[in-house]
This record gives sequence, C-alpha cells and structure tokens, in this order.
Amino acid sequence: MGKHIPPFDNKNQPIIDVNDEVTPLCYFNQVRLAQSEQHQHVVEGYESVIVLAGGTCSITVTNGEKTEVFDNIGKRKSVWEGNPEAVYVPLGFSATIDCVSDAADVMIAGGKFEHSLEPFCVREENVDIVQYGSDDTKTHRKIKHVLGQSNADNRGRLLVSELFTVGAGGWSGFPPHKHDEDRVKPDGSKETLYEEVYQFRFNPDFGFGAQFLYEHEDDFGPVYHVRTGSVIAIDKGYHPSVAAPGYEMYYFTIIVGKTEKSLIQHFDPHHEYQVETIPGIKDMIAKFK
Repeated sequence: MGKHIPPFDNKNQPIIDVNDEVTPLCYFNQVRLAQSEQHQHVVEGYESVIVLAGGTCSITVTNGEKTEVFDNIGKRKSVWEGNPEAVYVPLGFSATIDCVSDAADVMIAGGKFEHSLEPFCVREENVDIVQYGSDDTKTHRKIKHVLGQSNADNRGRLLVSELFTVGAGGWSGFPPHKHDEDRVKPDGSKETLYEEVYQFRFNPDFGFGAQFLYEHEDDFGPVYHVRTGSVIAIDKGYHPSVAAPGYEMYYFTIIVGKTEKSLIQHFDPHHEYQVETIPGIKDMIAKFK
C-alpha cells in the first residue's frame, strides 16, 4: 500500500514511470533544464500536462499532423511565488520543451486515458485557487488547480494541483480520506477510484513533514519522513500529511481516476465530523470534483 521514494537526482528520467507497480494509472517526471536546453516528452497511453515550477519555456506539441506552439510558459522563479502555467499534451501527442530562461524546473504529470483530445495551455490567470481551513484548526491550506473542474471538458481523468500549507506547520488531507473504490455507498453517496502521486517541497528548504498511510480506519499504517524532493505514491487507503512547525509545505499532486472524471472522497468515519469544524472545506470538496 503506497511507497516513498526519497529525494534523488533523476537525471530527467521518470520518477513514476508508465505501468508503475503501485500507481500504474500515474506518470511523473521532473525535468531540469538550462537556457537553450531541450527535452523531448512522449508517453504512450497517457495524457499529460507540463507544469512550470520555475523558469520559462516554449513548448511545442504535435501528433505529426497537427502542431501547436505555446510560447513563454511560466512566469515565476519558484513554486513559492506566483501561479503555475502549463501545457496539456493529449494522448498520442509528443512535446518538445525548450528552456528560454536561465534555468527551468519542469514537472510533467500523466494519467492513463483512452481518447485523444486537443492541446491547450493554462495561463496563470486561469488557475483555479481554493483556500480553506484556519490557523486555529491547524488546517490552513491553499490549492492551485492546474487541471480541475474549470477545464474538465478539455481533459480526461487527470487532475493536477499545487497544494500549500498556509503559515508555518499544519495538517493537509485532513480529515483523513480515501478514494480507492468505484462504488455506491449504503447511504447512496459515491466514492471514486483515483490513484495519487505527490512530490513535496518545503520552505525553508531544510524543512520536513510526515505522510501517513493506512488502509482501514482501525489500522496502523506506515508513516514516512518527507523532505524536499520526496515522492509518495498512493494506490489505496487514508493519507493525511503534516508539516513540522516553522515550515511551509508544498506538494505537487497527480491524481488519476480509473473510470470517473470526478474525484469523490470517503472520509475516515472516526474523523468525518471534523468536516463541520474546518472553515471552507465543504466548498473545497465541491471544487475538487
């Protein structure tokens, strides 16, 4: 159930490759480029999105018959300032990423899909931002949706967001929830099956946090010590995380559905009542679908 990949130099090779043994629906690569360097991206059987964590790139998307060029993608120096910009690469397309700034930090997220759609870009003003929680409840969080509800008609089952703990320390993914079954529950509500991959970063950079994983509400599961560059892959179970006091936590999230385009969570019954105590979380749940 899940795995932790400690930080390492991936040399622009996939960190979560196609048909991963834990999260086969997901793909993740981090690419670092210097000015004028180029990276070729193609993943068969997966839709994907190229997100600029920092720097600026020109991205050319083609399937041999159709080519689109998206210039000046990325306006920020790092994830800690400004909003992301991105380019969606449909199934059956490849992309050429050209670095036009001094350097570029590029995150590539992918999800298995069966249909080819159209390329498009997400500019910083198109990013859907949700903020909820509070300092009092230690759940203050900001979410920047790159692929989400606002562009649902243009994507498949790939959801990509940037998540931040707001302030210094606090909980994320709380109350604990899971989304590992496509089912209708006894009360008539649904849960949908989505696999999930995170990459963590901390501010200051030497910060740290913890990722919890447990399959059943009465289980004890593994807890992983996460630092900047840590990657977590989750196929099932509840998965709250926490940042140590004094540190802001960011994580890049790749969430891919098996059959449904909307993520519908199931909360741990022991903690579900806290949905009523955390400001704004109900609106967040609705926007995340």
